[in-house]
Amino acid sequence: MKTLRIASAALMGLMMTTSFATPSFAGPNVVSGPGVDPACFAPWNADTKFFQWEKKEGPYRIAIVNGFVGNTWRIQMIKTAKAFAEDPSIKDKIKEFKVVSTGTDAPAQLGAIEDFINQGYDAIVTIALSPEGFDRVIRLADRENVVIVPFDNVLDTDTVMQINEDQLEMGRTYSRFVLKELAAQGKTSGKILEVRGLAGNSVDRDRSIGVHEVLDASGGTWEVIQVVGNWDDGTAQKVTADALAVHGTFDAIIVQGGSTGTTQALIDANHPFVPMAGESENGFRKLIAAHSAEGLKAISIGQSPGLVAIAMKAAVSALEGNVMPQLIAVPLPMSDYTELKDGVNYWSDLPDNFFTTNEFAPCGVNISGPAIMAQTEENVQ
Repeated sequence: MKTLRIASAALMGLMMTTSFATPSFAGPNVVSGPGVDPACFAPWNADTKFFQWEKKEGPYRIAIVNGFVGNTWRIQMIKTAKAFAEDPSIKDKIKEFKVVSTGTDAPAQLGAIEDFINQGYDAIVTIALSPEGFDRVIRLADRENVVIVPFDNVLDTDTVMQINEDQLEMGRTYSRFVLKELAAQGKTSGKILEVRGLAGNSVDRDRSIGVHEVLDASGGTWEVIQVVGNWDDGTAQKVTADALAVHGTFDAIIVQGGSTGTTQALIDANHPFVPMAGESENGFRKLIAAHSAEGLKAISIGQSPGLVAIAMKAAVSALEGNVMPQLIAVPLPMSDYTELKDGVNYWSDLPDNFFTTNEFAPCGVNISGPAIMAQTEENVQ
């Protein structure tokens, strides 16, 4: 019994030591705002906290850890990262730059991030395959004072700096634009076609909420016909054609994605051009530029592959010791029919499915289409 009591006492002492001697991780300090360059690195809202990492001397070793390269958006994102790494604004701040795409296996992505941390990289930019499961690599990064920056598909945590666009505000901006154009025509009521994205997706949901929030508050009477275009040109063209056949004419159109297809459906049906709000596909902007004088008054806003450049810029800023918001709302990259210039924010010699919104004026970032297309999507080892 005496032996048991001694063992129990020893065990209790070990448990107390384990409970109170928690590992000491460095990581960022939570500090007061405002942060650096708020026009570019805007806090998500008034409740966003601010981080500050210990300053490191550059130039820095930076890695991009992508998941899959399975669509044109991801391919363009990888190419954009490579192009931005060569941009004069940041090139001299980067000593070594690596890109890997790990496929759809979340443990493989986590393993790649851990490997870069162990190799002594200063910052890792990533599109997370899953919003969960990053706790272990975050703790490791904090211990080694490495900055991790998820963007686009962000994590369900407030322990890392993250970057995204405000989808709710994008929807609001869509509606504000078409209402302004309709008011210029003397219209304060009418019929609007809303071509939505992928059903069940939070981006589709939030954009649509923003659209209706502004329409509902406008005081006008708006009949909104919704169809599902899946952010795909072919699908959007078909459902738009069907809607035109069933409902006749519309006063305005708001399309989340597949904007080129929706516009082509208008042309094929000989429907008069109306105010439109849509995505950032190159084909859509070509059509706006060609037909704005005929009534295609449109705005083009995108969830840009260029977000990777802002994430890289934020990572470098954090390494330089600047105060940064934990969640950064990137300014919405947009151009309307009065601002389109061939070779600047659309390209007549590039494919229709190229995403044009790679200019972020408040951040001093504008990566040209040719510079992006000259890159490859291959890993940089």
